[in-house]
Amino acid sequence: MYAKQYEITLPANYDMGIIRDRVARGGHVLDDRAGLGLKAYVIRERGIDGSPVNQYAPFYLWNDTGAMAQFLVGGGGFHNIIRDFGRPVVRHWTGIATYTGPARSTPPQAASRRLTHLPTDPDGSGLGLAERIERETAELRELAQHEDIHTAALAFDPHHWQLMRFILRRDNSTRDEDATEHYRVLHLSSPDLPNLPNGRCW
Repeated sequence: MYAKQYEITLPANYDMGIIRDRVARGGHVLDDRAGLGLKAYVIRERGIDGSPVNQYAPFYLWNDTGAMAQFLVGGGGFHNIIRDFGRPVVRHWTGIATYTGPARSTPPQAASRRLTHLPTDPDGSGLGLAERIERETAELRELAQHEDIHTAALAFDPHHWQLMRFILRRDNSTRDEDATEHYRVLHLSSPDLPNLPNGRCW
């Protein structure tokens, strides 16, 4: 599993209805994309849920990195983003774990992301990372049991030494208090969702 996200930050006075219309018209295009576990079409709106910005920030979980590469550089759809918004930085993380929540059968309306810096081991043994991952995975497994959780994912960026936790929720009635970002979900494409790992990815 591989996680990917790009963030398109828009002007403070931008009409986010334009993004909502864009997703309503074209979000279905990836509903049958082979190799794609899920794509959450998420937005942040300035002044809502504590967001300081307007932002379109689609999030992906891929089962097939070849399919991801084809999407990005092979004319598989990303060219439309480049055409309309310019070329954004695409963040990516190696998957650690995903868990199916009790609300998997309900289209999610809310999402959250938590980015966490991973400090170096205080004792220099190199084993602190593995111990931290075990703790984070256990915490994610427990969190995923909450009744409003659709999908919970944990992934790792070894370039910036950063953990990323992304959670899809049935609605916005509960908040992830540890999250660094909160999103509204406009659409979910999930053609290969059943083949995402349920648990650790290795």
